[in-house]
Amino acid sequence: MPSKTSAKSAKAIKAAGKSAGPSRRGGGGGLGGKRQIPWLMIGAVVCVFALIGGIAWVLVPKIQDKQEQNKYTPSAQKKDPSDQISGVVKKDYAAGLHIAATQRVAYDQAPPFGGPHDSSWAACTGVVYPTAIRTENAVHSLEHGAVWIAYNPDKLDKAGVDTLSAKVKGKPYTLMSPYPGLDSAISMQSWGHQLKLDSADDKRVTQFITALRLNQYAYPEVGADCANPTFKTDNPPAFDPSAPGPDAVPMDGTGATKAQNEIGGTPGMPSIPGFPAGIPSLPEGTPALPTDANLPGGIPTIPAPTDGPTQPEQPAPTQ
Repeated sequence: MPSKTSAKSAKAIKAAGKSAGPSRRGGGGGLGGKRQIPWLMIGAVVCVFALIGGIAWVLVPKIQDKQEQNKYTPSAQKKDPSDQISGVVKKDYAAGLHIAATQRVAYDQAPPFGGPHDSSWAACTGVVYPTAIRTENAVHSLEHGAVWIAYNPDKLDKAGVDTLSAKVKGKPYTLMSPYPGLDSAISMQSWGHQLKLDSADDKRVTQFITALRLNQYAYPEVGADCANPTFKTDNPPAFDPSAPGPDAVPMDGTGATKAQNEIGGTPGMPSIPGFPAGIPSLPEGTPALPTDANLPGGIPTIPAPTDGPTQPEQPAPTQ
């Protein structure tokens, strides 16, 4: 028979079990037993992800643009990146065939992108011409390594014109002008290359400029200047929409003058800036200039112009 002491102990244990029961079942406590949500930690995680997303939003397009630029940047291993641009038409043209300001050329393309041309080039220092300019002057600019953007004012709206202008204005070795009667909204030209487009937002606009503007492997007169103070940008020679007459110079250059002082087809051999006609020949009997074999460090190269401010224009003869 259990003693009174053991009976009291059993009752005490039973009472203690009842009082501890609610806390073990999660029903006790001042907060009703509910688990606290770690809002501080959640907020910190959200901030971190938002920061990562913001950085990616800024950097990814820049990385993509850089990759795109590298893809279409010319090099010794990739001399003509325009081969990767769909729609580019290429033709070979003889360089240095000059005509007078009163003559015209029976071009084989409209707009033309090579062939005989005026002895004076259209200024191509990032000029956006508000009116159509004489074709024979614009073609000479291509010979100097420029990209010429022509557009049909009846097919391209103001927004499109503004988009293209932003890619040209102030950029050395580019020019832009209306071209009435053009069979597409836009036509891009470099020497021996042409690309016709329907939209100013077409990514091939930038690709073409990157691949062919000042591409030393793709134009005849490497290093020639684009500034031409004799070419009035505010009143340039007018575009002639009429068909060339029977006295027009044909594409083979019959009736044109072959320039004797132009540098052509020598990649990496620029003319002296400020002398667009190239390095003039020396008088007969003048001692030969030293070569890189006996000059310390070789003959220094002249850096190609960049998109920075252009140098002051100096009067120079036409070529």
